[in-house]
Parts: sequence; C-alpha cells; structure tokens
Amino acid sequence: MSGSTPTAVADDRTAVPAGPVPRRVRPPRWLDLRLVLGVLLVLGSVLIGARVVTAADATVPVWSAAGDLAAGTVLQADDLVAVPVRLDDVAGGYLSTSTDPAGQVLGRAVLAGELVPRSALDPASEQVQLALPVQAGYAPPALARGQVVDVYAVADPAAGATDVSGEVSLVLGGATVQAVSGRGEGVLSTSTTTIQVVVGLAADQVPDVLGAVGGRALVVVVRDSADGAGSSATVPTTVPATAPSTSAGPTG
Repeated sequence: MSGSTPTAVADDRTAVPAGPVPRRVRPPRWLDLRLVLGVLLVLGSVLIGARVVTAADATVPVWSAAGDLAAGTVLQADDLVAVPVRLDDVAGGYLSTSTDPAGQVLGRAVLAGELVPRSALDPASEQVQLALPVQAGYAPPALARGQVVDVYAVADPAAGATDVSGEVSLVLGGATVQAVSGRGEGVLSTSTTTIQVVVGLAADQVPDVLGAVGGRALVVVVRDSADGAGSSATVPTTVPATAPSTSAGPTG
C-alpha cells in the first residue's frame, strides 16, 4: 500500500435548518389587567341596571282623602288612607304617612282620592266645635262629617209662635260638619229622634249663632260639594214639638 495516494472521504451529511425555540407556558395571572377591567365593566353594568330598576319603582306612602272633606274639617284617622305614589322631587309637598295629621284642620277642601298637600292644612286655625241638637227628620239621612252645611232656625209652635211661615232665618252658613251622633238605626229609628250635629266655626261666632237660634228648632241644609258650591235640602213643613238647646266646646 506504500506509495498509494489517500482518497478523500465524502461527507454525505446535509445541513438541517434550526427549528423554533420552545417557550415556557406561563400560568395565568389573576391580576391580569384585562381580566380586572372586564370584571369592573360587568359589575358597573349590574349596578347601573339595579339603580334604574329601583328608581322606576321609587314610591313613597302619603295620605289621601278617604272622602270629600270641606275646609275647616278637623282631621281624624278615618278621614285618610295611605297610598304609595311616585312623586320624585315634589314628595315633600304632601303629607307622608310618617306624619300624624289627626287633630289638624284643613284650610281648603280636599276631594275623595286627592293626595293631601301640606299647604292644605291650617296651622293657625282657632276653631271651636258647636254641638247642635237637630231632630232626625230635619237633617238629611246621609249627613256626615266633612260636609258643608247651612243651619236654619224655624219657629216652634210649642214656644208660642203663631205664624211659622215668616220665622225661618239662617243662623249659620257654610259650616263644616265635624261629627254626627245619636242617629238611630233600624225599626227603632224615628223622625223625631234627636241627633247631635257638631259643626266647626270661629270662636267669636258662637254668641251670634246662639242668639240667632233663640230656642227655635233647627234645620240642616247640606251643600252640594265639599267646596261649598250650591245647596240641596227640603225645609220641613212642620216643626218639632220641643225646642232644641245648644252647647259649645273647644276643638279637641
């Protein structure tokens, strides 16, 4: 083998291109900014929606008139009913059910179903209540508190009057009925039963009213509406056999 020429060994390996370097997968981070922003957006949407729904049903309980109440009515618990209403910014102008209006006096008429505004109350009222005995036949059967009435005096033959046709006079006009008591019910009720009609009026009117009655029988005429517009009644053609008496007392 001496003298032989060495042969070159061929390298048959081919070049392989380098592949991508693998990256380590990082675990998710709970404080990822995008996750936090997403959660905040969801919470904000829920809160805004709840507030809109709550505002749509934001009602407050206030007092409403159970029936027609004339000016001068001394309020009682039965005169008012609580109703839930949505008043928004004007809620403060009406009587909330947290206020007890019993004993307060209306300065103007309030109709049935009307919300009672604070401005309708008359805090400076100095009314007294005058009790008038009236025979049942001389007052409308449906006479009730809160109505506006006129009271007439008629001559009483038992007291010696001979001409009763000219002895009818108005003794009290536009008075508010505060109470009606003594009215009989059923078969025991008669037209000669004496009922007590309590009306409200200013204290300085009482002497004039009592003087105008003068022991005569009384007839009560109910006006058509709580605001005192119009009147309707039938003046009886006969007078009671006994003369009524009157009594007065301060508003309780």
